[in-house]
Amino acid sequence: MYKIVKKENLAPDIEKFLIDAPLIARAAQPGQFVILHLFEGGERFPLTIVSTVPEEGLIEIISQRVGKSTEALAVLKAGDFIRDIAGPLGNPSEIKKYGRVVVIGGGVGIAPLLPISRAWKKTGNEITAILGARSRNLLFFVEEFKKIAQIVYLTTDDGSLGKKGFVTDVLKTLIAEKKKIHKVMAIGPVVMMKAVSELTRKNNISTTVSLNPIMIDGTGMCGGCRCLVKGESKFACIHGPEFDAHQVDFNLLIRRQNMFLEEEKIARERFKEGRG
Repeated sequence: MYKIVKKENLAPDIEKFLIDAPLIARAAQPGQFVILHLFEGGERFPLTIVSTVPEEGLIEIISQRVGKSTEALAVLKAGDFIRDIAGPLGNPSEIKKYGRVVVIGGGVGIAPLLPISRAWKKTGNEITAILGARSRNLLFFVEEFKKIAQIVYLTTDDGSLGKKGFVTDVLKTLIAEKKKIHKVMAIGPVVMMKAVSELTRKNNISTTVSLNPIMIDGTGMCGGCRCLVKGESKFACIHGPEFDAHQVDFNLLIRRQNMFLEEEKIARERFKEGRG
């Protein structure tokens, strides 16, 4: 059993949890994730580790309410317990000095981008951050990124904060400046990562994305997180979650992500109504 030490609302339908998990806290590295199993008979689902406090045995995770299990997690409060947490899982991010790095976070993808950006900053990289969301109330961790990046660009679909438009609009401007970009990292909705990848491919900029497909066991046995990378089947849980963006088949990934959207919606509504 894993105790929730602290819970905080970051944005509508987005919560931050601080959880007592000493073994995971000591071993976790930027880019890795955990699999949560809330209760007997519940499903297993992955969440990225945003930060750790090893000396206190704590891990921090961010969850967005999109289905039954994330809705069930949101009901829990400080002092409650999570039945099982497996991790750390997945391969850590490659942390080294690249030079000028542009990190791009969309929606809840901003969360897993933070620990990677911190690590890259410590290795001497110059960080430029582009954070985007549908509206200002869905943007979070802005102040945290301001402590890391030389400059932080904000975009919102509705123009309520920062530049109206998409993260790729800002990226286009940065590329047009002709100042060398040595690395791009993008985490967020698949359509956003695809758009970033298409833009950087044209400009020959090395780009990494972190994938979060449907996942069950997190150890490569179920095959649920299968994706196509450079024409080969890969499992995001054991071969990723990070991949060369220019080798990912995003069209297939989008189709797989959309397979159970209706069922997910129905399950969430039934849970909220107290019917399962």
